[in-house]
Amino acid sequence: MTYIKNTSILDNRSEIKKIDPDGALASAESLADQINQVWQERKQIAFSPEKIKSISKIVVAGMGGSALGGDVLLHLFKDELTVPMFINRDYQLPNFVDSKTLVILSSYSGNTEEVLACAKIAELKKAQIAVISAGGKLNEIAKQKQYPRFLIKAKYNPSQQPRMAIGYSIMALINILVAAELLKFEEKQLLEIIYVINQITEKSKVEIPQEENQAKLLAFLSLERRPILVGAEFLEGALHTACNQFNENAKIFADYKIIPEINHHLLEGLNFPKSNVLNHFFIFFQSKLYHPRNQKRIQLTQKFLEKKGIDSITINLESENELTQVFELITLATFSNLYLAFLEKINPCPIPSVDWFKNQLKK
Repeated sequence: MTYIKNTSILDNRSEIKKIDPDGALASAESLADQINQVWQERKQIAFSPEKIKSISKIVVAGMGGSALGGDVLLHLFKDELTVPMFINRDYQLPNFVDSKTLVILSSYSGNTEEVLACAKIAELKKAQIAVISAGGKLNEIAKQKQYPRFLIKAKYNPSQQPRMAIGYSIMALINILVAAELLKFEEKQLLEIIYVINQITEKSKVEIPQEENQAKLLAFLSLERRPILVGAEFLEGALHTACNQFNENAKIFADYKIIPEINHHLLEGLNFPKSNVLNHFFIFFQSKLYHPRNQKRIQLTQKFLEKKGIDSITINLESENELTQVFELITLATFSNLYLAFLEKINPCPIPSVDWFKNQLKK
């Protein structure tokens, strides 16, 4: 294993603080507080009854961490949402957007150029518009136009990174969908989420040694390799969230794949290059709540990788329902990708490559 000399850093909060002065770890440890705060502030959002009745579809416009909440809910609640939902990651909105479309503009900074472009188009199309932001131009537009809006007051995200505000993003969107009578969500569900997040957080904390800490183990196993996160069904948005965090926090080329789709093509693609054996590490998220055929597919896919000599590990999600398993995965993965950054002695918060790209666009 590479960099063994650095592994003790994960047991030392003072050493981690030197690498993480902006508080990414503190944000991870505050996920349950984020969710509870947004739920307590849910009355920020209100829709007029006549508009609610006319909504026939939902578009969530966002980029990066600001779109992740939509992706999580799209897959988690696909059997419960009463109208179709589409995640829009672009400057343009789909042609189907009209006066019966609820367009939710999501930008943590409030200044994301793609989302601001969509705001103009949504208005031209006379769509029903709601806003999620922590400020910026988008919040000013929402105030001026009197759009329903959820203003994120991120006291439980000391890092101020959008990807570390996933609790705010998910719950703000839930609040909007509930207020628009497109989704049912009860306090009982909130308490289940908080309980599971707190459970995983306690098991993943710095004070828990590696042999008892799954998050630390996954970080060690991902060193100098490409983590490929694999799952199915209702976990697709959670896998996307975890992958984004691995990319931005650990600065690593991670990816995610979905069962059963990958069984129809990716298996052949693992033959070459031969370096796949050294470079790839698959993390399978197994669930007793998957369709039985998907449970079997995960087992067989891992068996296939063993034949190819490619390392993998299975994480069995243990909480009782789909909602809590989503947060079980997100919480575990968040600690894991932060620990991976600390092992590499990288401050997870700055994103210099993305910042460089944005600056070049402005020229």
